[in-house]
This record gives sequence, structure tokens and C-alpha cells, in this order.
Amino acid sequence: MYDYIIVGAGSAGCVLAARLSEDPDVRVLLLEAGPADDAQEIHVPAAFSKLFRTKYDWDYLSEPEPGLEGRRRYLPRGRMLGGSSSMNAMIYIRGHRRDYDSWATAGAKGWGWNDVLPYFLRSEDHHAGASEWHGAGGPLPVNPGRSRNPLIDAFLAAAQQAGHPVNPDFNGPEQDGVGYYELTQRGGLRCSTADAYLRPAAERPNLSVLTGVQCTRVLLDGERAVGVEVDRDGATQELRCEREVVLSAGAYNSPQLLMLSGIGVADELAALGITPKVNLPVGENLQDHPHLAVVHLTDTESLLTAETSENLRLLEAEGRGPLTSNVGEGGGFFRTTGGLDAPDVQIHAVPAMFHQEGLGAATDHAFHIGAVLLAPTSRGKVTLRSTLPSAKPRILHNYLSTAEDRATAIRALRLVLDIVGQPALRLHRRSDFLTPPSESDADLLAYARRELQTLYHPTSTCAIGPVVDHELRVHGVAGLRVVDASVMPTVVRGNTNAPTIMIAERAADLIRDTVSADV
Repeated sequence: MYDYIIVGAGSAGCVLAARLSEDPDVRVLLLEAGPADDAQEIHVPAAFSKLFRTKYDWDYLSEPEPGLEGRRRYLPRGRMLGGSSSMNAMIYIRGHRRDYDSWATAGAKGWGWNDVLPYFLRSEDHHAGASEWHGAGGPLPVNPGRSRNPLIDAFLAAAQQAGHPVNPDFNGPEQDGVGYYELTQRGGLRCSTADAYLRPAAERPNLSVLTGVQCTRVLLDGERAVGVEVDRDGATQELRCEREVVLSAGAYNSPQLLMLSGIGVADELAALGITPKVNLPVGENLQDHPHLAVVHLTDTESLLTAETSENLRLLEAEGRGPLTSNVGEGGGFFRTTGGLDAPDVQIHAVPAMFHQEGLGAATDHAFHIGAVLLAPTSRGKVTLRSTLPSAKPRILHNYLSTAEDRATAIRALRLVLDIVGQPALRLHRRSDFLTPPSESDADLLAYARRELQTLYHPTSTCAIGPVVDHELRVHGVAGLRVVDASVMPTVVRGNTNAPTIMIAERAADLIRDTVSADV
């Protein structure tokens, strides 16, 4: 018997398991459907796309997207210890303070910027030490990248030529501007939440971690969660806990598990033959960061030639060289129209031919400049495909389904083309590889519909308010919380790994406070 069962050893689950097990009197079980994070490609930063469509990837595919002319989009998610923090680009961005203040204004009590900043600081071990904006001594290292490709220097120079300021710290007082991203790396290697949080806690006798165990539903006794049903080596088992079940399975899988357990839109569950237990809009409000890129061929050396035995030796022996690259080495945040109170577009600059959703082979030296819609208004949905837990959920993002998103996509592409057209980057352009045929609204929108892909930041399917309360407790069910990116009321402006870690840090305090209040 355990006190807590946490489902999903990803960006949030590893943090929560480590924090809750700090109390030696608390028994914690952490379940992960995937394997251990023991593949070399997981730890080599530049190799993350080699994990796509392997056993380390949930390998989801969207439903045909109406806004993308019926195209389906590949949606990778980490399926291993560390979850997507073991497969992401390691970029450390918290988002804009307005994101969190808007959550609080909308009713998410305790989630305003001043509430969440201490949890960002607590998690962080920043290379420059503690300050008003950064923490030191926390589990998560935040460091400058050790690979600085000349193509990224050229991008930064071109952005300045286009009138954009340099920003040395996107997590400081201002988000706007361009620069190199800071990364969750240690010694040039990836540092996932499994590395930062779980491994230091692994020897605790009160923490159990099981891999290869897929949760199939939450066990309910009346209106209380009492454990989980799992598939372990093909056999069904029931695992029980005394205090709480916590779902940290991510924005696709946490709603799937709730729905399989009878918690969701009642009519939809009943239509599948599932007895509705609690009627909640689970799976709705799906949000993501759509990504639109242009790619140019170049004669400047890119990451095409990074994978050599000498570079692997450099990485392993000295923690340096091109294999330390997180791929999206630089970028920035921009306001593409007047009257905005925060950036609406982010850019990732990549010294590589990253194309076809990261699945296309790199055949030449190239650079990729991609723009992200930071605050999309399109909303999607996750629903069940069947009652079989092994069946992948239906995922419809509804990309570009609003006029606002279509207009932002056009402005975002114009921003990229303006920067790419500056002298500093023109020097490196041999020829076009993937670009719009013109800068007309029609051509840019058609290009967006054809080339848009995910930036791997799904959120908000179990949002604070409609599905969980401000302490992340599922409405109508005692002893059940959701702790992952799915609880975000809206997607934050920036990469979502650091905010997900913050959510788990705060959730640990909320859970401990609940126990203290009950004593």
C-alpha cells in the first residue's frame, strides 16, 4: 500500500515523486509506461529527433486538420523516464508574467506571477547564481549552450539589422528581443527531470519507480480515487493508495485516463459504453504552439556533419562540440502588431535542415528559421477512440481555425522573411529549400496550411477551472489530482517544460498542505 501513486514519470511526475518522497514517512509509487532512459540518443542533445517514432515515443498522429486542408500532423511525446524532458530541445523559458496573471484574473487563485516565481526559483540552479530573477542550488541546471554555430550568430546579427534588440535573458525583466537560449544541460549533456530530480532520490526506501507499467484507469470507490488499474507485462493489476492518485501523464494521456475512468463529457462516454461518473469537459480546450519555418541551403557548416566519432568523444570526454547543440540554439520573442501587451511570436533559429516535422533526412547544409504562434486562439480536443486503453486517443488541434491565428501566421512568416532577407543572413543563403512563393497574404497562408507543425507544447485539456480546482483537484472526485501541462488554463508564451516543472513544484506544496490541514 502506498500513500501516493503518480502516473507518468515525465516533466512533472519526476519532480512530484522526488518532492513528496522527501518526507521519509510518505510512501510514493511512480509509474511509467515506457522504458528507462538508457539510450545514448536521449542524453546527446543534438540527437533528440532520432528518438522520434521509436519505443521512447508515444508517436501520436492528429486527426485530419481542417485548417491544414485535411493534413494529419505527427505529435511526438516522450515515453520513458523523464517523459518529454528526455526528448525535447532543452530550452528553458518560463513564459511571460502576463500569462500567469491572466490565469489568476480568470479565477486560478494562487497562480499569478508573484505566486509562481518562487517555484521557478526553487527548481533552478542558474549558472550566474541567485538573483531577483534566478535561483541557485535547485535541482535543475540552467546553463548557456556550449554549441554556438556561426549561422546563429548570423541570425542574431540579421535580427538586429531588422531593428530587433538583443535580450541576454529571456527569463529576466523583459521577454522581447533576440539571443541565445539557456538550456537544461549539465556538462554539455541533456538534464531531464529524471536526471535532475529522480536520480538523486532513487535510493530512498519510500520511493518506488516502475517502468513498463501502463495505467489503464483510475479506481474509484464512490466519489473517491483509491488506486489505479495497470497493465504490467500483459497482466492486469490493481494498485492501491491511501491518500491520492496523481495523473502526470501529459496533455494527451491524462485526459484519456480520466475518460477511461468515467470522468469526462457524459454523453460522449455513454456513447462508448463507459458509465459516466463525473460530467466534466475533460479533453476540451486543447492548445499548442503552431510552428512555421523557412529553410535555406548554405555553404556554412551546419549540424549535418556533427555526428562523428571525434565529436562524440568531445562530448563524452569534455562536454563540448556540436553534439552539445540543442538544435534550436537561438531565437527571440516579438510583437508583430501594435497594441500588444506581450509578444505574440517566438522564433527558433536552427543550424540544420530540420524539415518534414523532424522526420525528413538532412541531405545538405542548411538553416531553419521557425516562427511560433505564442498565444493561439484556436482550440482543439482530445477524445477517446475506443474503450481500449491501448488505443491511441483522437487528437484534433484545430490549427488555424480562427481568423486571429491565420492573421498572426501571416505576420509571423513576414517577420521571418524580413530577418532572413537582411545582409547578415543573405551572406549564408546559397538557395531556397523550403520557402513561400511570395509574400502575398494568400501565398503565406497557403504555405502555413501546408507546412505548419507542432512545436510539441500541448496543454490545457484538464484546465484549472473547468476540470480541476486551483489546487489541481479533479472536481467531484476526492483524492485525485492532475499535475502536468494539461492544467494550464492557457498555453504560456514560450517553451512549456520549465512551466510544467514549476507546476509540479507548487503541486508538491499543495499536496503537503492538504495533509497538514487534515492532521
